[in-house]
Amino acid sequence: MRLILVGPPGAGKGTQAVQLSHHFSIPHISTGDIFRLNIKGETKLGLLAKSFMDAGNLVPDSVTNDMVADRLTHDDAKSGFLLDGYPRNIEQADFLKGVLEKAGTPLDAVLEFKLESAEIIKRLSGRRVCRDCGANSHTIFNPPKVSGVCDECGGELYHRKDDDEDVITHRLEVYAEQTEPIISYYQSTELLKTISAVGEVSEIAARAIAALK
Repeated sequence: MRLILVGPPGAGKGTQAVQLSHHFSIPHISTGDIFRLNIKGETKLGLLAKSFMDAGNLVPDSVTNDMVADRLTHDDAKSGFLLDGYPRNIEQADFLKGVLEKAGTPLDAVLEFKLESAEIIKRLSGRRVCRDCGANSHTIFNPPKVSGVCDECGGELYHRKDDDEDVITHRLEVYAEQTEPIISYYQSTELLKTISAVGEVSEIAARAIAALK
């Protein structure tokens, strides 16, 4: 099974990626993980990416593309994979299509996790993170037993700057401008399957699995 997960920030792609990866026994490949592994391993691509990041610049698509193409050659991805966070634009989607066609391993589906902006803002703005262990809680959906105190380790819970409502709104605007066009791109190929991201994690995962059957 070769899958791509798309959806706005806060729609739960990362959580669903873990569920689907386990269900189909395929590696969950996120661009964040690829970057960290290449930079930590000081690969040629990792050092190149770090040079852009250290200068405060975005890593060019060409570098990201090459990292993803390299990752897909690893043994664990030969029988399938799940891409999370890539592609982010039409150019990356075209590049990936070329890589997979050359390898004779076309995509099986693109899962779009759909959630209204108001619900995303409610989800993300209520998140609280422990300064000590990094555990997450939520003021509405998963409140701590003691306000401001982590249930896991007793550390201080804080509100991250990127969980401010104005920052979330900006992230959603960037997603709409840069990434939403790939939804139409994949819709035209009949690969796109839209999944409601409302409900419990297990319910959403069941919808996705049913859509893939």
